[in-house]
Amino acid sequence: MTGLIKKALIGASVVAGMSAIASAPASAFTITGTDYLLYDVTGNSTYVNPNANLNSILAGNSANPGGNVELFASSETLTNAQFLASNARTSVSGLVGGSTLTLSSLTAADWFSTGSGMSMSYGANNLANRWFNDFLTAAGQGSASLTTKADLYNIFGAIEGFQRSSDPNISYINSSGGNINIGLAGHYDLKAFYTRPGSPFAMVAAFLPNGFQASEVVRTDYNGVTNYLYSFSATQTGLTNSVGAGADGSSHSGNYEVSLRGIVTPPRRTVVPEPSAMLALFGLGAFLVTKRQQSKTP
Repeated sequence: MTGLIKKALIGASVVAGMSAIASAPASAFTITGTDYLLYDVTGNSTYVNPNANLNSILAGNSANPGGNVELFASSETLTNAQFLASNARTSVSGLVGGSTLTLSSLTAADWFSTGSGMSMSYGANNLANRWFNDFLTAAGQGSASLTTKADLYNIFGAIEGFQRSSDPNISYINSSGGNINIGLAGHYDLKAFYTRPGSPFAMVAAFLPNGFQASEVVRTDYNGVTNYLYSFSATQTGLTNSVGAGADGSSHSGNYEVSLRGIVTPPRRTVVPEPSAMLALFGLGAFLVTKRQQSKTP
């Protein structure tokens, strides 16, 4: 009977299994391109370390972002004309959830393409306008006049603001709850950085509230879909870029976490026998045992 019932129960049920996206393995990521900087950590400071391990850098999380890799590190040295003429990207790629995730710096085409050409004008249907309007809304300037918005947009473009927002610093990549989480290292107080002596952003900073926060923008390509991710809310990292070449004493103080929906494989259906079916199975077993015993009776 035991064997018959086991076979009946196994035949009436399906073993369940669910495959959700796993945490991205630290060994999976590689860099495409040469225009990048690796930032390691010493004490409470980040510093440029060309020998840092990319996968160790990307193994952090929101509670402990650690170092980062800056894509398109030369962004602040190019003129607008040079940026417009370039289509070069620097990217980090690796497998997440069985599909390749690529995080990249932005080109002028990312910012200014309208789908039918390129436009740097305020009001065009492109990423530059969508992002800048989100930027103004986060700064409390969403209700400003169109003239004011257009003037600020043109000023921001003239001081190379878009290309300076095209070099994301990736501090970690992990996954949880079906989401792929990406840490962007930036300034915890962007207005303070904009108002430092000699900053070209002083005119824009005048329209920003104290403590204003905004990340750079990262391009993501995953499962055949391209997205542009950014945030206007940061947490403190406990770090600043205060040691080594190029240190400014304030970069990397804020962590901006952005998320992308991962690939989740639906669970296979589990069929659990109804109580009445279970009773029927046990009844069948008892019947078979009785018949077996009767067949053995002399």
